[in-house]
Amino acid sequence: MACNAATKVCRLELLFGPLMLVLCAATPAFAQTAQTAPPEASTQITAPAPRVATEAGAADFAAARHLLQLGKFDDAITQLLDLQSKNAAVPGLSRELGVAYYKKSDFLSAAKYLSAALEENPRDEEATQLLGLSYYLAGRPAQAIPLLERVQTWYASANVDAAYILGICYIQAKDYPQARHAFAKMFAVGPESAASYLFTARMLLRQDFGPVAEEYASKAASLDPKLPLAHELLGELYLYQSKIPEAVAQFQAELSINPGYAAAYYKLADAQSRLQKYDDAEKLLQRSIWLDPTSTGPYILLGKVLEKKGEAELSMRALQRALTMDPNNPIPHHLLGQAYRDLGRADDAERELKLAEQLQSHQNEKP
Repeated sequence: MACNAATKVCRLELLFGPLMLVLCAATPAFAQTAQTAPPEASTQITAPAPRVATEAGAADFAAARHLLQLGKFDDAITQLLDLQSKNAAVPGLSRELGVAYYKKSDFLSAAKYLSAALEENPRDEEATQLLGLSYYLAGRPAQAIPLLERVQTWYASANVDAAYILGICYIQAKDYPQARHAFAKMFAVGPESAASYLFTARMLLRQDFGPVAEEYASKAASLDPKLPLAHELLGELYLYQSKIPEAVAQFQAELSINPGYAAAYYKLADAQSRLQKYDDAEKLLQRSIWLDPTSTGPYILLGKVLEKKGEAELSMRALQRALTMDPNNPIPHHLLGQAYRDLGRADDAERELKLAEQLQSHQNEKP
């Protein structure tokens, strides 16, 4: 089966989120990739290479397509609109305009012309998928859902990414059971299984639906108390809500099931440090580091815990280690400045605190 219209967009959405998806859709490189995507199902989604009914239509659109390949979206649209003013009945013109507006990231205009294209050819599967994505990216999940459901019918086994987008649309439309069914299909598990509730809980949390995520994570844990990561997710939710004893209990439950999971030790240490149980937190952080010495979070938290215990020298070493892995992170620079200050190294403390402030300001300036 040839690569369908939207594979690259959904892959970018899956990996980097909606913002990266929209940014990529507006770049010349993305536009050119849309014309040369390899025929691999469920790999990437982007605008399709337009199909036209006649050779004459293809000739009329050739110049506009070339402009799109160069990333000159406004010029291409102007040329297509000029063609429309001369002969609005050219077959495939609405589709060409829809694709052009989509590449420009003008999703509402894209939806207008893609809708017209589907009136011309209701069987245009790629235009259907692209119209669903346009509504999704324009923040209209309810309108996207029926279109993406049709895509699922056509690409039931090949297009995993379409299931993800459909699931997110269901979440945004607050149809959580249907979202669970979509994610169950995406991960090839039963829709009533503990795993399907866990996957949906994680997606809900990513979309900032915390209370519903808690409900689904609790359901997953009740259906299968030994399901890995279910208790860990509940612990994250409780930690965010400052329900520290509840978070501790969930992280401990996770470690009883999954004792080799480094992140659970780290998160339990975070909870214990908030209870000012610094000795317990230090031991847990050491275990996390033994299991995964490549993660910066445990080193940063260890530096903070050791500073609270009055062990500035050890705190300094932990934070220096964190900075070798993540030198542009303002947090370890700030904590290291505090450790230097505790050690009486005023110049070093001033340098690190100033650098932390500069790095934080730079991060805040980013869109």
